[in-house]
Amino acid sequence: MKKELSKVLIIYTGGTIGMKEDPSDQTLKPFDFSAILTEVPELGKFACQVDSVTFDPLIDSSDVEPLLWKQLAEMIVREYDRYDGFVILHGTDTMAYSASALSLMLENLSKPVVFTGSQLPIGRPRTDGKENLISSVEIASARNRDGSAKIPEVCIFFNSQLLRGNRATKFSSVDFDAFRSPNWPVLATAGIDIRYNNDSIRTPGNGKISAKTCLDTRVSIMKVHPGITASVARGCLLGEDIRACIIETYGSGNAISKPWFTDIVRQACEQGRIVLNITQCLMGEVNMDIYATGRALKDTGVISGADMTTESALAKLFVLMGENDDNNMVKEKLKQDLRGEMSC
Repeated sequence: MKKELSKVLIIYTGGTIGMKEDPSDQTLKPFDFSAILTEVPELGKFACQVDSVTFDPLIDSSDVEPLLWKQLAEMIVREYDRYDGFVILHGTDTMAYSASALSLMLENLSKPVVFTGSQLPIGRPRTDGKENLISSVEIASARNRDGSAKIPEVCIFFNSQLLRGNRATKFSSVDFDAFRSPNWPVLATAGIDIRYNNDSIRTPGNGKISAKTCLDTRVSIMKVHPGITASVARGCLLGEDIRACIIETYGSGNAISKPWFTDIVRQACEQGRIVLNITQCLMGEVNMDIYATGRALKDTGVISGADMTTESALAKLFVLMGENDDNNMVKEKLKQDLRGEMSC
């Protein structure tokens, strides 16, 4: 029996990868992705059908908002039965935020959603865009012998590495190796062949695909730093429209031990607000039982974010708060690993 061709949908939201130099004025302008095979003829060599859709207007990575995540999630659910995988072309600056959000918004995902982009426009001679796009399409179309997807989760492909989307963070603004996943192994590596790390890949969802598109964005982020003032802490933790605050702490979850700081944190927790502790370190996790300063935070009611990235923690709060009015329920779910975003 002839094997049915895989079908992949490329979704271009904006970003450097889709830019091409206009010969008339030498400015960078987005090219027409309906002619993707003309720009990247290598895609025609895959045994799969590649379709594309372009957002109008295109969205600069710095202007990404939760509305884009909702549109992407709804599009994937709408086109889910027609395609075996999805490739989302996205600017690099907020790619980790978007990948984290989609991973937590999409319920029962059993097909690949691969984010990729580039550091140089696809029309430039040394671009990394072509290789990133080609490999992303190959990964999005890859299936096991039983027909199931090899990568049934949201991920980021960049510079020959496939990373779990909600474990990735942008590492460099100047290197092709732009993303890292410090606390989770790579899902696949593209060399002569694409080598999949099956032990690190999540099991597929078991049910009908759906999207959680009700997001509550009343979250602040406070980075603890030497010289932080009480007014800054109050604004982040006790602001009028703040429902949750992510505190980026030192090391394993430590903050300053001055009574005024602990009192503000305690006041926020006593008011029922959600306070989540995320380490500033790229690698490692929060453990508030090691040092006295961490223990002081824990005693006030601060929740450990374990080894989540800030991007993932923000997305997780948006989703959980959007589906729960009860902050205590949100706090309990924050402690659970929902999409492989944290180690338990």
